[in-house]
Amino acid sequence: MSRFAALAILLLPLASATVAEEAFIEEMVIVARQDDAKIIAGGAHHIDAEALKRLGYADIQRVIGQVPGVSVQIEDGYGLRPNIGIRGVATERSARITLLEDNVLIAPAPYSAPSAYYFPTLGRMAAVEVLTGPSAITQGPYTIGGALNMLSTPVPNESGGSALLEFGQDSTWRLHAHYGLRFAEGFGILLETHQWRSDGYQRIDRGGDAGLEVNDYTFKLSHAPAGSDHAIEFKYQDAVQVSGQSYLGLTDADFSDRPVRRYGLSALDSIETDHSQIILRYKWTPAHSFGISFTLYDNRHERDWFKTEGIDFDGSERADSFRRTSWSSVIRAVNLGQQLAGVGAQQLQAILDGDLDTPKGSIQIRSNAREYVSRGIQGEVQKRFDVGETKHGLTIGVRIHEDEEDRLQRNSSFSQRSGSLVLDDLGILGNAGNRLQTAQALAVFIQDDIEYGPWRITAGLRYEEIEQARTRWEIRNGRTFDPSARSDDNLRDQRENDTQVWLPGLGAIYSVSERLSLFAGIHKGFSAPTNAPGVKEEKALNYEFGARYRSANLRAEFAWFLSDYDNLLGVCTASSGTDCNVGDAFNGDAVTVRGAELTVEMAVAIADRIEFPLKVAYTYMDGEFDTNIADTDFFGDVRAGDPIPYMSSHRLNLMTGVRHHRWEAYVSANFVDDACTRAVCGAFQRTEATFVLDVSATYFVSDRFMLFSRVENLNQEQEIVGRQPYGARPNKARTASIGVRLSF
Repeated sequence: MSRFAALAILLLPLASATVAEEAFIEEMVIVARQDDAKIIAGGAHHIDAEALKRLGYADIQRVIGQVPGVSVQIEDGYGLRPNIGIRGVATERSARITLLEDNVLIAPAPYSAPSAYYFPTLGRMAAVEVLTGPSAITQGPYTIGGALNMLSTPVPNESGGSALLEFGQDSTWRLHAHYGLRFAEGFGILLETHQWRSDGYQRIDRGGDAGLEVNDYTFKLSHAPAGSDHAIEFKYQDAVQVSGQSYLGLTDADFSDRPVRRYGLSALDSIETDHSQIILRYKWTPAHSFGISFTLYDNRHERDWFKTEGIDFDGSERADSFRRTSWSSVIRAVNLGQQLAGVGAQQLQAILDGDLDTPKGSIQIRSNAREYVSRGIQGEVQKRFDVGETKHGLTIGVRIHEDEEDRLQRNSSFSQRSGSLVLDDLGILGNAGNRLQTAQALAVFIQDDIEYGPWRITAGLRYEEIEQARTRWEIRNGRTFDPSARSDDNLRDQRENDTQVWLPGLGAIYSVSERLSLFAGIHKGFSAPTNAPGVKEEKALNYEFGARYRSANLRAEFAWFLSDYDNLLGVCTASSGTDCNVGDAFNGDAVTVRGAELTVEMAVAIADRIEFPLKVAYTYMDGEFDTNIADTDFFGDVRAGDPIPYMSSHRLNLMTGVRHHRWEAYVSANFVDDACTRAVCGAFQRTEATFVLDVSATYFVSDRFMLFSRVENLNQEQEIVGRQPYGARPNKARTASIGVRLSF
């Protein structure tokens, strides 16, 4: 688009100005510490480096559980590809929240394919931040729920580093090490790696790999001479991951017998990913009241998920003529004791168990190969000024962005013989998807933080202009098609969808006293649509009000929120486990989501060096459809009053312990209520309530050397925490680990 290119050309000369500045460019986008949340007109939560060390998790799902308003749908138990929602938005693949690393969009293709098949490695992060409410309009394009930002390890102000080495059950080990140098001339360097291996806690019938291997590397170079107005930082990060993960779950009876079991039909399932990120960040601060920053970013992601998709009971030797019945339909038929395609429930169970051979070419395994690109330039101008007794903090931001998802996928046909999978037909390259999805977006926002006496008002406006398109090609005459030769000769179809939206927001804080403040806000929320023509974007009017209390030993916050949707968007993906055409989208019409959030954090000291900390995070949510929806492949036959899928009414996280100057110990309790997995909540379409206990202990040998241990799921809770994509899924089994951390 010419207007995007023109604006980029105007901005680039500014981004190449002379550089240097303070010790390191702050990458915080929400709050620099949790105490700063008191000035945010909306929900703001910051989990800093010390809290992350104390928790010791490498799984974002366990960390984010202590933030009220956040929902998690467990899938793999390790948080490799978490399903996160905020304030009732869909959790699937975290596609409806704005995901950021160092204030840069991090989903593989945030507009054209937002499903987070890549998620940053939590074990290398220095902080995690969550933003909701009116202030979230600065962090689009997904503003109904809010934004999740992960902050990577900064270049240190002084030379030094640390190393963590952890060993655990299932042949698990993890190494996180980083070292930074700071030179007198203002140069800084950071080298970092995070290595993670595990055999996994699930067990595949007759053997197979259910483990993981993660290799993550980061390099940063900064230049910020003392006394200069300028600073620049370069970041390169690369992560390669291999994990034996599957979409195939279990029947309820098999889950009840052995939750960690996996069918032999998934023995070949495995995903390989390769992600790289380049960021060039520049900041000019000529005065305390004025600053300009620019960020250039380029994310590349490549993945291939080799996984079983379904079965053809008639049998088909050629993968190209496969007529698929999904495994979700098979498992549901077994659960209900029904026939499927003329095959009885007992025979279906025998197929799952590996006791019954299947016809030649009857089992489909897909190579879900995709390549993603996400790149752009974003900039902010910040100006502080006074008008009489009123103080203003004005921020203007712009982002020019483009991304794409390139699919060239292959279906292969297998059969099950004596419990093993045998290849019958490799299939033609492109027979499972030969398409390119693209998006170009311009986002602009302006926000003014106004202080007047006891009042602090935040007024903002965001504009998003998005152009999305999809082109599909087909394979003809049984020949393999070279993707580099895509042309009109084998064009299948094209479609596009353009969106322009204005998103206003207004929030206010009133300081009743130094300790107590009240806040309220209203903003128009938005989720970017798909390229499907005729499908409306997801929009909602969001309201909230609450109160905050701060004292020396107590911090408490309560918030009530309401999201009034004009349209709830349903997008068909393979991970949704729904029998619909992948890529199609459906209008869910009007929906109402309401809820309440409570956070209490305190510490009681009983001696000079002993204290008992306590943190409670509670969320109540209730959501329902407001209108009837005719039967669709995604939502089903919905009636007004039906529940929003995967919305648990109650979530509670409680963490307490004891701290001493030489040691500390903690227990974390996490409760998640049951939930319907479909709007039409029938039999075997509900998760189970779970209550999980984690414990940890740390001993400080010295200021620079510590020993730690941790047990996750101490009470061995094994309930059905999810049913998508195909069948019942467990949370991670009880797992113990020990480790050391050294600072130098």
